[in-house]
Amino acid sequence: MKARIEYTSASPDALKAMYGLVTYLNHSSIEKKLLHLIDLRVSQINGCAYCLDMHWKDLKVDGESDQRLYSLDAWRETPFYTDRERAALAWAEAVTLVSETHVPDDVYEEARKYFSEKELVDLTMGVVTINSWNRLSISFRVVPGTYQPPKAQQKTQEKSQELTGVSST
Repeated sequence: MKARIEYTSASPDALKAMYGLVTYLNHSSIEKKLLHLIDLRVSQINGCAYCLDMHWKDLKVDGESDQRLYSLDAWRETPFYTDRERAALAWAEAVTLVSETHVPDDVYEEARKYFSEKELVDLTMGVVTINSWNRLSISFRVVPGTYQPPKAQQKTQEKSQELTGVSST
C-alpha cells in the first residue's frame, strides 16, 4: 500500500484545525480511555487501518485488556463493558452510521442516562472527530504500522538513553 497524498504537509492549516478538535477533546468532560475506545470502535466500522493501529496501541498503553480490545466489535454480546461504555458505544455507532440510523430516540435516551448534556456534546465531538480522521486516512491511504503512542515513544527514548548513556535534555 502506498499513500496517495501526505495531507499533513499538503495542508498544514487543515491539520491545525483538526488538532484544535483533538486539543478540545483532551480537555473535555469525557475520560480519555473512553474516547480511545470510541475511536477504536468507529475506526472498526469505517475500516480505517491506520486509526485501528493507532487506537489499539493507545488503549494498550492506557492499560486496556486484550479481552476488551478483541471483543470490541461484539461489545453487545459480551459482559466486558460498563453501562456507560455501552451507551457511549451505541451512541458512537448511531452517529457514525447517521445516514442509516438517523440516531434513534432509544439510543439517545440510553445515552442521556449516563451522560450530561455537556458530556453528550463532548462525546459526539469525539465521534465526529474520529470519523473525520478516518475519512482523511482512508481517502489518502495513510499507511498503518508506524504510529507509536506518546507514552511508548517516551519509554523508547528513555530505554535508548539508558543503553547509550546519552540524555536528550
